[in-house]
Amino acid sequence: MTTIAASSSTNHPRDFKTEFHPRSKRSTLYQSFEDLGRKNPEHVVAPDSEPWRPFASEGDYIFATIAVEAGLSSTQVDSLLTLVHLTQFSKFEITAPYKGEDVMFQVHMRPLWDWALDLLQNPSLAPHFVWDAQRLFKHDGEKYERFYTEPWTGDRWWDIQSRLPTHAENAAPFAFILYADKTRLSSHGTVKGYPVVVRCANLPVHIRNGERYGGGCVVGWLPIVPELAKEERKTGYVNFKRVVWHEAFAKLLEKVAELSKVGYLYECYDKVLRWLFPVVLILSADYEELCVMTLIRGTKCKSPCPFCLVPLEKLWDLSKTYEMRTTQQHKEALAVYEIKKSAGEKKLKSLGLRPIKNVFWSVEHSEPEQAASFEPLHSLHGGMGGKHMHEELKVVVGELGRDAETKISAFPRWRGLTHFDTVIHITFSDGNKMRDMTRQCFYAALNVLTAANSPAGYRLLRMIRSYLQLDTLIGLDLQTETTIDMIEKELTVFRDELKVFDLLQEDWNFPKAHLWKHVARDIRSKGVVRNYSARPNEKMHGPLKDAYQDRSNGKNIAGQILRIDHHRLAVKFIQARIDAENERTSLVADDNGGSNDDDDETFEGNTKLGAPQPPTSLSDVETSHKDDRAFDGFRRKLETFLNTCLPTYGYPLDEWTRLQGIHMVREYRYLKVQYVSMVDWEVAMDHLRCSPNFHGRPRYDCALIQLSETKIAFVQLIFFFTCKIPAVNETFQLALVQPLTAGIGRVRRLDQDFNLIRVKAIPRAASMFIPTKSIIRGALLYPDPSCHGEFFVVEHIDGDMFLRMKEWIEGPREMDAGESASE
Repeated sequence: MTTIAASSSTNHPRDFKTEFHPRSKRSTLYQSFEDLGRKNPEHVVAPDSEPWRPFASEGDYIFATIAVEAGLSSTQVDSLLTLVHLTQFSKFEITAPYKGEDVMFQVHMRPLWDWALDLLQNPSLAPHFVWDAQRLFKHDGEKYERFYTEPWTGDRWWDIQSRLPTHAENAAPFAFILYADKTRLSSHGTVKGYPVVVRCANLPVHIRNGERYGGGCVVGWLPIVPELAKEERKTGYVNFKRVVWHEAFAKLLEKVAELSKVGYLYECYDKVLRWLFPVVLILSADYEELCVMTLIRGTKCKSPCPFCLVPLEKLWDLSKTYEMRTTQQHKEALAVYEIKKSAGEKKLKSLGLRPIKNVFWSVEHSEPEQAASFEPLHSLHGGMGGKHMHEELKVVVGELGRDAETKISAFPRWRGLTHFDTVIHITFSDGNKMRDMTRQCFYAALNVLTAANSPAGYRLLRMIRSYLQLDTLIGLDLQTETTIDMIEKELTVFRDELKVFDLLQEDWNFPKAHLWKHVARDIRSKGVVRNYSARPNEKMHGPLKDAYQDRSNGKNIAGQILRIDHHRLAVKFIQARIDAENERTSLVADDNGGSNDDDDETFEGNTKLGAPQPPTSLSDVETSHKDDRAFDGFRRKLETFLNTCLPTYGYPLDEWTRLQGIHMVREYRYLKVQYVSMVDWEVAMDHLRCSPNFHGRPRYDCALIQLSETKIAFVQLIFFFTCKIPAVNETFQLALVQPLTAGIGRVRRLDQDFNLIRVKAIPRAASMFIPTKSIIRGALLYPDPSCHGEFFVVEHIDGDMFLRMKEWIEGPREMDAGESASE
């Protein structure tokens, strides 16, 4: 979330409060909702008449981008891209001792601080850097509640800035986010690469995690120590591989380590001369890589958690808290080891540590135990949920001899949600797909794994239900103390469900069952989970694989891949200049009274119709839908609706307005709905379909609507249309919908056990009209196969729906079965 410079107000309480670190010398800022989202007009770059340089024209630059992406060989393009002043890769050699001999490896690195200077000196990025720690609060009507978003809103940034040298005026951290992981380059997996990716935590998330210049950048290519059969699982050889990793990483951090002690004086965009101290704020990696980064011994050691000293046998028990790891523990044990190896080895083993100096100790305020972060893609979506729970689900369903395929294939489509036609006979390594599959499998299995026919399966579903609650909460893009408290409470629920299920099934005592114990600490320390998710970094593996498969000859692989990667970075750099210039000229055009083309992201009002069809008469609408009871008396019901409701919308009628069969309307099959998200109070958007043939199949989405001033309701969309009323000379945007009610009588045990929200469709003939502006947002409803016309609300499609459903349970609901649909 962007914090906007504005004058403080003495009219307390305002909606938002921002406390800045004392070293910033900035007073507390109070803002309203309107102020919070307002852009700073000073953030405008200087004019640039030739942003495509060193190319002679924009056309030449466009040709170069095509050549780079298509892998075309062009000496001229390569030479021009080389002229772009960006830090290039260098090759180094490192040695590590093993069995009395020094073994040499090659390392490719783009010096980390040189990359940082490239960012600092970029005029389009300069206005976006944030230097000072902030504590953010929102007033809830009674008090200010703290919330967390970006890394600088967490406690770790504040603590680091407090520890910087006191003699340094305007001292601030330059914070790095580092990611490393092996990746398969060849399709058969025998050729691998080991990229290191960096991101700048001082830039806001839309830049930092974006794919344009200023986002992630490959800065290193680590050596892969061969897996030798005769050395497999030998402690000495594993330690040797760790030494190689840390020696190689030292090359990347050399200048950073030096400057972390003395600082770097730099005049920032706001004309303030700051001492910048580089720090490694976040290490983003899967569990195996975190073991390398923090130098713990791994899954079977006495304390296998990178964050705390939980005993191996207690990983499953999330109700207990153990001492956190510290750098001092490791240094003290290593000191004992250097004096007396046997005593030191015993001490190190008790802590689950290796007898190696950690490279991150060389960088001030960069303790690896604190920089290491919970990573959801591997721990949850590709781990707990996507791997362990999904495999268990396949087993218990298979034991019943029943197939859940038809139920998963019946899951409604939703934008951004991968749809599956099969679930049992499928295997993915993609954590994103596994996340979507877990969400859908839960609902599809509710009528397959019952308490009567599969006690173990029923307990598994209860555990998956708690997992989905946690996954949604953890993934929120803004965390308040309330939502963090919800995470901590739900972790105890999950622990209880896991304990019961573990008695029925296999052992679930493994590190990934424990790691999310620390997610609340990470959020308070470093902001929300997307700050340290590996998801944007994993996406960068694709271009590296393409470079190997399409443009390398199998020799000097790292050098060839990194040359191509540098060309892509140069293209991003030039494109950023062009985008900045286009944005500047667009702002100038607006100031001069020019008009923009239709913006796909925002529009006036909360809804916008799309996919228009040819105008048609009311009689033709009724005729073409004569087999659908929802259209019974369409013209008559529309006439009644308009005459009843138009006066309440501010359009008084002198007499009853009659609609003839020849009255024309225009159908639409697409609707964009924008709403203020309950997660971060930013504008979000849903794309809803109401079409008899969308990609070869009918699609009629559902929505949440404002039924009255105090009540909301779910509906299924049937027909979008506009209708012009001559009596008031206005065209109205309307929708025919089928309401769904929560008044279904006796609450079922299934709903109670899983805290499900169930709604029931009223008869199709009781359809009703609503103005499209009454649609709050879209909704995903899964039909209960055992109860015709009844649906489960899928609350895990996004954080906003999840929080709305929490309020739904406690607040005013939609109409009950006995209420009139026309209320």
